[in-house]
Formats: sequence, structure tokens, C-alpha cells
Amino acid sequence: MAYVICEPCIDVKDSACADVCPVDCIYPHANESPDEYEAVNQLYIDPEECIDCNVCTPECPVEAIFMEEDVPEEWEHFIEINAEYFQ
Repeated sequence: MAYVICEPCIDVKDSACADVCPVDCIYPHANESPDEYEAVNQLYIDPEECIDCNVCTPECPVEAIFMEEDVPEEWEHFIEINAEYFQ
């Protein structure tokens, strides 16, 4: 089970969550691919790389990160949006 970034992240893209991620699974990395970072409107968690450590969740200033099974119903489509980013 991975974590998912949902609607509150759109147009915010605060990278505090990425800064604390021990496996660097939150993309795009602003310092590695600035063009891609600017091209997207939110951050994404790679479900294959996420180790479910929950370190990112308390760092999110807009409370946009949820464990997949806890994503609010109105944002469930973000599970697929996050997965599609990595296909």
C-alpha cells in the first residue's frame, strides 16, 4: 500500500514532503528536472518506490497526502492519477 498525493497539492507543490522522504519517491524533483517540475501542477508518489514510512504526511502543509486506503472518497481518482504519472 502506497501513499497518494491528492487535490490539495494542486498548484501548491510544496516540496517539504519530498525533502524528508528517505527513498526520494516523490516526483518530480525540482532540483533534478526543473522543466518537468514546472510542467506539472502537483507532486506524485511513486507507488513502487514508496516504503510506507509516513514521514511525508505530517510535513505536507495542505494535508494532501493519504495512505491509499484512506484517500477520501471525493479524491479517490487521485489514486489512478498518481499511478498514471509513473507509466
